[in-house]
Amino acid sequence: MQYRSDKYGNKISVLGYGCMRFTQMAGVIDIDKAEKEIMAAYHAGVNYFDTAYIYGGSEQALGKILERNHIREKVNIATKLPHYMLKTVESAEKCFNEQLSRLRTDYVDYYLMHMLSDIVTWERLKTDGIEAWLKEKKASGAIKQIGFSYHGNTDGFCKLVDAYDWDFCQIQYNYLDEHSQAGRKGLDYAAAKGIPVIIMEPLRGGRLANNLPEKAQKIFADYEMKRSPAEWAFRWLWNQPEVTCVLSGMNSMEMVQENVRSASESRIGEFTEKEEKLLSDVVKAIQEKMKVGCTGCGYCMPCPKKVDIPGTFAIYNKSYTDGWFKAFEEYMLCTVLRKDSTSASNCIECGKCEQHCPQGIQIRQELKCAKRRMEGPIYKIAKWFVGTFLKY
Repeated sequence: MQYRSDKYGNKISVLGYGCMRFTQMAGVIDIDKAEKEIMAAYHAGVNYFDTAYIYGGSEQALGKILERNHIREKVNIATKLPHYMLKTVESAEKCFNEQLSRLRTDYVDYYLMHMLSDIVTWERLKTDGIEAWLKEKKASGAIKQIGFSYHGNTDGFCKLVDAYDWDFCQIQYNYLDEHSQAGRKGLDYAAAKGIPVIIMEPLRGGRLANNLPEKAQKIFADYEMKRSPAEWAFRWLWNQPEVTCVLSGMNSMEMVQENVRSASESRIGEFTEKEEKLLSDVVKAIQEKMKVGCTGCGYCMPCPKKVDIPGTFAIYNKSYTDGWFKAFEEYMLCTVLRKDSTSASNCIECGKCEQHCPQGIQIRQELKCAKRRMEGPIYKIAKWFVGTFLKY
């Protein structure tokens, strides 16, 4: 196993264990199976285990496995505060204590503000006293390092990076999302400020491993270097020195073994120009199946009505390639769960964006299509609920 350093010089395995996708039987985590997989990863050198309060049964299962194998002190636990469910610091304290009980520990190594959506949300949390609460927890040793996980656009991410002395952060990033969400620009920005970056969704929820278009599969199959699509995706990430750790939701021994091998063999800067072109061709093959040919360059921004144009198109495309429900969840996170809505329906058709689009996309028309696709009755009800009950 290879390791990269966190902000304080501690060694983190480049492969992290994502604990959201443990195998379940009748809705209950198969803890014996999960234990075998976790311990195989541990013995191979994995020392970073990521869970969250809202991952049903995950914290409890991880805590039990670590305790009965007597390895709690030998690994790093990362878990997350569901701030969007809490109204006061007192409720955060209660939630944190519950997490410690679930995890069977008296401290958390890496603690994240879960799905921190924008700077306004962070300012509200500060007003509620979260900053002082975190400071106290860190001083007492109950929390070792403080970070945040993020879904949203690049500018919003960079503003959050600057808003607090974070110890680390977590973003969705893969070769298909290189220029959407926080993207490469966000990755580079955080790394330049000395903030370690943990990567989630390296396979786009499995799409980059198991659901590629036939043309993309053929590109991989015909290449002289024989690697699985998953291995190509992971190695692309480990090729970049700005990436600290890549999470994988491993739920089979085969996945553990393949990922551990890839993590052990990969090297920073190993990709050749030919291999970069290979993945570029794969991206093009995937994008051929998309509705809008947006590259996420951001030249259309800023929108005077705050529409997140690249983000909207990325999610609109995802609704066809990855499934509507998964895309809808992301659209809610990126447009509604923030003080200033960035919805496609904000568009007033001024046309300013189209003057700068290097792809010549008919943005106003495509935003109408995205609105019809993503902003149906369920969206409107959810938006009303957020505006009525979740005050910023």
